[in-house]
Amino acid sequence: MRSIRTPVAAVTAALVLAGVTACSSGGGEPTTTPDGRTAITVVSLKPGSEPEAFAAFEEQVRQFEAANPTIDVTSQEYEWTGPTFTAQLAGGTLPTVFTVPFTDGAGLVENGQLADITPHVEALGYLDKFNEAVLATGQGADGRIYALPTEAYGVGLQYNRTLFQQAGLDPDRPPTTWDEVRAYAKQIAERTGQAGYAEMTQDNTGGWMLTTLTYALGGRMQAVNGDKVDATIDNPGARAALQRLKQMRWEDNSMGANVLYDWSTINQEFAAGRIGMYMGGSDVYTSLKQQNGIDPAAYGLAVLPLAPGADSGLLGGGTLAAVNVKAGPEQQAAATKWIDFYYLGKFVREDAAVLEAKTLADSDQPVGVPKLPIFDEATLTRYNEWIEPYVNVPLAQMSSFTEGIHGQNLAGEPPAQAQEMYAVLDTVVQAVLSDPNADIDALLAQADADVQTILDRG
Repeated sequence: MRSIRTPVAAVTAALVLAGVTACSSGGGEPTTTPDGRTAITVVSLKPGSEPEAFAAFEEQVRQFEAANPTIDVTSQEYEWTGPTFTAQLAGGTLPTVFTVPFTDGAGLVENGQLADITPHVEALGYLDKFNEAVLATGQGADGRIYALPTEAYGVGLQYNRTLFQQAGLDPDRPPTTWDEVRAYAKQIAERTGQAGYAEMTQDNTGGWMLTTLTYALGGRMQAVNGDKVDATIDNPGARAALQRLKQMRWEDNSMGANVLYDWSTINQEFAAGRIGMYMGGSDVYTSLKQQNGIDPAAYGLAVLPLAPGADSGLLGGGTLAAVNVKAGPEQQAAATKWIDFYYLGKFVREDAAVLEAKTLADSDQPVGVPKLPIFDEATLTRYNEWIEPYVNVPLAQMSSFTEGIHGQNLAGEPPAQAQEMYAVLDTVVQAVLSDPNADIDALLAQADADVQTILDRG
């Protein structure tokens, strides 16, 4: 992360030089400015986003400060990955407001690493509107609120319409089964020379996507038995998922030579037209536009194929906004106001929805990317109606997802130590995609044992 407004370190140095002592939080950052305003730092956009995106974000900061003249906001670039977040948390370099995946909420709360913002959330007036299951991802066992869900997604099949056309495939008819995904990938590779299908494999994303494919094929990675969580990684769904990847990589030659992708690099290659299909969150179009300059005409989003059977499911997840536990009481209150302004108020207040949509549209930033409800479907439908005049994303090219998602069985991410489990599974996916002789059974057995050790440790 780096600051795109006045860095906190620079502010602190200036105060020292001026002989002014500011109040500070336990994290060492000033809690107030020289003129007495409450100072908070907030995450902004991912590094490498286009200048217009940062300009739109800074305009939103200006709007917030105008409406809250006693609060001063400094923004920092931010992109969550498992390894970097762990380092930032340990080093105390996280800002006042930061975001984490749903999977991190329980562990951070249990370890006392998030501020309790319950009274500030209650003051917002819409706590009772949240989907209880979604809200629970940021709650402690005591029912207190330590983080708020800001968005939810379902994994979809991202596909490049241009490569579909070049390969002789109809871009308005994306694959609806995994056999079709394999066949389409092979045809794209043979006719265009590009990877027909790619898979994330690094920084916990390999385990995330293996879990996604396993769910789609009817398997699960963990089972809750009373108070105990058991690893179930060595299951037929995971075995079928890895076997399918192995066939596409080594028999079909449809996955290309590069098998070391993380979230950022696979997006980059996809936007550049070098990948035909990959699995990713339904909200990824925003990053593809802001960071990778994707041609909207080339973008397609399809609902992820699910195998027949009641056990197959679509992995869903989301993002939590949290407040640094080192923040002082006034900072916690200010931070919650920012979370309301930037992330949540738009879903329950028309004026907030319209203001954000107009601000983004004026800067040519994506408006209308598919979302899943964090409150309820009626609230999301009403929000979509409010922003409809400003929608500028190719929704017609995402219709397979938006029309098909409601008929799918949504399944949450594994309940315990999910990110640690994903890290273990990264190596499994990498082994299968880098070694044609990889022993899938042995890899799954070892991963199952390794993850069970993590789960038993708690």
